[in-house]
Amino acid sequence: MVSNEIIPEKAIATEFLVSATMRELKDKETIFVGIGIPLIAALAAKLSHAPRLTIIVEGGAIDPEPRRLMMGIADDSCVERVLSADSLIRVFSDQQNRLVDMGVISGAQVDKYGNVNSTTIGDYYKPEVRLTGSGGACDIACSAQRLLIMMRQELRRFPERVDYITSPGFIDGPGAREKLKLRGGGPSVVVTTAGIFRFDKKTKEMYLDSIHPGLPLDWMKQSVGWELKVPKNLKTTPYPTVEELRIMRELDPMGFFLQLKLGLLDFDTYMKYLEKSFETFNKLYCLV
Repeated sequence: MVSNEIIPEKAIATEFLVSATMRELKDKETIFVGIGIPLIAALAAKLSHAPRLTIIVEGGAIDPEPRRLMMGIADDSCVERVLSADSLIRVFSDQQNRLVDMGVISGAQVDKYGNVNSTTIGDYYKPEVRLTGSGGACDIACSAQRLLIMMRQELRRFPERVDYITSPGFIDGPGAREKLKLRGGGPSVVVTTAGIFRFDKKTKEMYLDSIHPGLPLDWMKQSVGWELKVPKNLKTTPYPTVEELRIMRELDPMGFFLQLKLGLLDFDTYMKYLEKSFETFNKLYCLV
């Protein structure tokens, strides 16, 4: 039986991020999702309120049931108990044919029109920081019917205009996506460690829809680089439930992503992780 009980003081910022993302994912839909915290949210949603959610991983795996959390798109666990092990070109082609309901991406910056930068900080030709680039993010942003963006809430990550558009949102406002004949519907929600943002249907500008409990509104306004629109009926984000926390923590039993410990990973720690995950994941998928 699913419990809706909450223990407020037990949830950390990344767990709010996962919980709020989970609730955006709907049963019977197909989502294209990246490795790490986005995948934790997708798997947790499938193991709770959305059992018929179909998860696509960038490397071509469709609907895996892994025995451990994937560490990359070419990880063997991506194809464990998978519905279909296809190619990268196949799943991206399906997305361009409007067969993907929601894409989930992240990046270094997002601006008020939902454009995402994962390419460079500063001038492209003389960057302060050169980042990893698009991967599949641009394709997802162009073609998914809805786009969910996951971000840490920091002023430097929310400029009025991103330094470089890696993945297009609404670009510079109404009509811009249509001019470029992009197939997808554009961003629908930005979920952060501090709140939930949505987009005005007319202006295409991001506004604050929900703020996480205990955070001052003035702080939130100061954490973006433009004059943030806030509706009169501003919501408070619900706390993660005990059941949501249980599932996401079992998916990431050593806190590599939820507690940002991936940088501490070494061989011995990884072997302990494999041993711990095997039994836990089998229980999650009712295999023992």
